[in-house]
Amino acid sequence: MNIDLLQLKRLMRAMRRYDLDEVELREGDASVVLRRSPRGGAVVSAVEPAAVRPSHFPMDTGARAAASGVPAPAPVDPDLVTVTAPLIGTFYRAASPQSRPFVEVGSVVQTGSVLCIIEAMKLMNEIECEAAGTVVEVLVENGRAVEFGEALFRLRPSR
Repeated sequence: MNIDLLQLKRLMRAMRRYDLDEVELREGDASVVLRRSPRGGAVVSAVEPAAVRPSHFPMDTGARAAASGVPAPAPVDPDLVTVTAPLIGTFYRAASPQSRPFVEVGSVVQTGSVLCIIEAMKLMNEIECEAAGTVVEVLVENGRAVEFGEALFRLRPSR
């Protein structure tokens, strides 16, 4: 199933606009499921049976850590919103090597603010914030490859 970032963003906006909790798209054996978290953020799951890889499983780090023999990380503050990568690519914190990062820890962001860029197949995809808040953690190093669903940032939502 081919779904681009623009289509994904439109689906997430429609979910908020029409107060939908879940949307599932199917094409043959492939499917994409979008679920809203209780705080309004979207969680995306993709399964393509022909090429199932560990990164396609839900991001249960505790289960993966137990299977690998590595201790599970400390639980994340439930009040924080985790922004995840909507696609596989290279993570960039700024528009160019000479530019300042889009956000830093402590930055106050609004819905639609650009948080980072993920380069995929020579296309630069701006990753926008889905909720207003304050950046609490930047979880990925600049220039590093990221997987679909990988945690990029943690935000404390505005009240």
